[in-house]
Amino acid sequence: MPRQNISSGSPWEPVVGYSRAVRIGSIVRVAGTTATDEAGQVIGPGDPYVQTRAIFEKVGRALAEAGASFSDVIATRMFVTDISRWEEIARAHNEVFHDIRPAATMVQVQALISPELMVEIEVEAVLDRE
Repeated sequence: MPRQNISSGSPWEPVVGYSRAVRIGSIVRVAGTTATDEAGQVIGPGDPYVQTRAIFEKVGRALAEAGASFSDVIATRMFVTDISRWEEIARAHNEVFHDIRPAATMVQVQALISPELMVEIEVEAVLDRE
């Protein structure tokens, strides 16, 4: 099966050696995504809801480039630095996935790559479902 690597244009992709998303056949995997803009600046410092919404905007673009949409998502993994703020993150997740209801995981981690980042999300999607 052909492999489609999808880039967000992030300056870190060639340094680290990763793609924003990869599609092989009917499987699309979106890498851990954070709330940073094109210049690498954090979106919504201190606000996990705003960060989560920004992340899903980036994830949505990557899914679209792979020929997928949020309705194809079967799993999300949310890594958060302050689990006590889970409701803000869950609210943003629900706004995107209310009727889709993928399998979802949320875990607290000690830190993300920048101290201002509070949320990182991975997504898996499957296309061509019967």
